[in-house]
Amino acid sequence: MHIVDTTLFFSPTSGGVKRYLDAKHAWYAARAPYRHTLLVPGEREHIEAGGISTLRGTHVPGTFNYRLPLDPQRWAASLDALEPDLIEVGDAFHPAWCAARIAQRRGIPLVAFFHSNLPELVSQRVGRAIGAGFARYIRWLYSRFDAVFAPSRFVRDYLHDLGISRVICQPLGVDVDTFNPAQRTLDVRRELGLAKNTRLLVFAGRFSGEKNLPVLFDAFARLGAPYHLLLIGGGESKQFADNVTAIPYRRESGELARWIASCDALVHAGTRETFGLVIVEALACGRPVVAARAGAVPELVDESVGQLAAPHDGASMAEAIASLYDRDLDALAIAARAHALRLSWTQAFNAQLNAYASLGARVRLPVQAQRPIPGYRW
Repeated sequence: MHIVDTTLFFSPTSGGVKRYLDAKHAWYAARAPYRHTLLVPGEREHIEAGGISTLRGTHVPGTFNYRLPLDPQRWAASLDALEPDLIEVGDAFHPAWCAARIAQRRGIPLVAFFHSNLPELVSQRVGRAIGAGFARYIRWLYSRFDAVFAPSRFVRDYLHDLGISRVICQPLGVDVDTFNPAQRTLDVRRELGLAKNTRLLVFAGRFSGEKNLPVLFDAFARLGAPYHLLLIGGGESKQFADNVTAIPYRRESGELARWIASCDALVHAGTRETFGLVIVEALACGRPVVAARAGAVPELVDESVGQLAAPHDGASMAEAIASLYDRDLDALAIAARAHALRLSWTQAFNAQLNAYASLGARVRLPVQAQRPIPGYRW
């Protein structure tokens, strides 16, 4: 079986979608006779079945190095040339329409993965009326798909509310070897010039509006010393406040895991997370999480592995952070790691492969029926 994933949401420094696709590509590479190909934007055109195929696109200023190929005919022709047995689409733009056309012509299953809640993002940035129109567009588009993968129950219910019926709940996973408590090797406080008694928490991700960084700034302004926030993301080192430091996102293998594992906990104020991949990565590093009680986050974080705060509330976030240090951090670390082990990429992709088979994909290897993941509430 040849699976082709295609999306615009892929760049050298993009976030969760790229990590999902990279992990998926590596997983299938070790499982002959399956083949997995990515068709994504890049600096040049390169078509390679079983590899990472790219279509040359113009760099989009102000983004995380995203490129935008604008020739739908070329995109469709490239998909067709790869001779897929199943196509999975990771966005709702022209690659989705190209994939629908090729899947119909070839008579193969077509699925989408709803990685980001674009109607909500549009509503937040340009108004509810336009966001509602975009939601109607999403429903109209996905009516052509055999199934839509939702990374959480939160997203599944949202898609059902839109009127999309063929939804499969498909949580993402985590690389439990890379994100591991053994990565706790950096003397982060010394590197940042902080006192040894500093209570150091980390945020990792885009510095975009939906991450609600002002809530974190408010919380740490309330907390003051010895609390310190380390932000990993953006393109340069920067001091936002006396107790808020930013460093660039680091692409080296294992580097992000070392920084997360070497802090006390991860903190996250986003309220629109469709899954929360960085949260699971922190748990896999044995780090407790303090996050907003919103979106898909409560499906991953409860009192056994961290603290939840009221959404959009710096005072509540500050209280949750302070309360964390009243607890047994070592016990939380053990529970966090155990929780993440139940959400490995192997679990995720085995379940997804069964879903592909149920849609009529030509799965040639026997696949054991997946039992519900222990501790994950479907």
